[in-house]
Amino acid sequence: MIDEDVQQIDIVDPRQVTDESFFEATLRPQRLSDYVGQEKIKDGLKILIDAAKHRKEVMEHILLYGPPGLGKTTLAHIIAREIGANIKITSGPAIEKAGDLASILTNLSENDVLFIDEIHRMPKIVEEVLYPALEDYGLDIVLGKGAGAKAIRLDLPKFTLVGATTRIGLLSSPLRDRFGMIYRLDYYEEEEIDQIIHRAAKILKITIDKQGQEEIAKRSRRTPRIANRLLRRVRDFAQVREDGKITKDIARQALDMLEVDELGLDANDRRILEAMIDKFSGGPVGISSLAATTSEDQGTIEDLYEPYLLRLGLIARTPKGRIATEAAYNHLKRKQTGSKQTLL
Repeated sequence: MIDEDVQQIDIVDPRQVTDESFFEATLRPQRLSDYVGQEKIKDGLKILIDAAKHRKEVMEHILLYGPPGLGKTTLAHIIAREIGANIKITSGPAIEKAGDLASILTNLSENDVLFIDEIHRMPKIVEEVLYPALEDYGLDIVLGKGAGAKAIRLDLPKFTLVGATTRIGLLSSPLRDRFGMIYRLDYYEEEEIDQIIHRAAKILKITIDKQGQEEIAKRSRRTPRIANRLLRRVRDFAQVREDGKITKDIARQALDMLEVDELGLDANDRRILEAMIDKFSGGPVGISSLAATTSEDQGTIEDLYEPYLLRLGLIARTPKGRIATEAAYNHLKRKQTGSKQTLL
């Protein structure tokens, strides 16, 4: 255990350190009480944390999933801070070999939190090394080769794994079953995003009125990461073009310049909708065909763009593929032709 006001953070993959992550860390809530939104998850985590502290036991392993930017990394940091532990951070793509994971695990200390982002992208052979570590806090190592090979088990300190993924369906059942709790993060309400922008503006010492906050919140895709990013871009616009204060009019001008519309759609979102309408007559269209037409990665469309478009009802899934809905035609001011598709 360490002092609650001092938290050691080790980033195993240095490629994760960027200007964007620095700003996210600056704006990141430090306690569950400061975290806005996801109330059911917060209540569940508080019970887990309090129970573990009361019994003086290590917390169960936790899996967080949902669209990007909703606070999975922030919750991992909060969990570590609430239990007074150090946190080590890595990602699935950074753990290429079983030896990489073994090195990380053997460098953990008692009660540490290990956060693995994009855990679904770990290679299968690495995943299998993780099983005994999660169940029995042990690491199986094979020494030698062939007939003379010998397997030994190293004892590991008791730790808590917090995994994060945007695609829980890609996790194998054996790995998923080893998590004690699985939480799904959902998009935030507009009022919650407004609170997050208000808090970030205070931290960054940005002058913004209520209407300016609401305009940014309305176009933030109900996602905290996007809200904070848009706030900084609008701040830049206000400082260069005006007196630095963000009003509704200034926010609207800045966001229009960034091509973020009233629903929070950016140029890429509209390009996907326009491709469905113009190239495929509104659909149905397969995700691979849509990716090829828009020159976007298929996984990027499924993880980044599609969830929000589905939530807004601008696209729908049918047995034959995705279709653009009437709401999409109306938003793009297009005339709908052809017969309606049957939804799943």
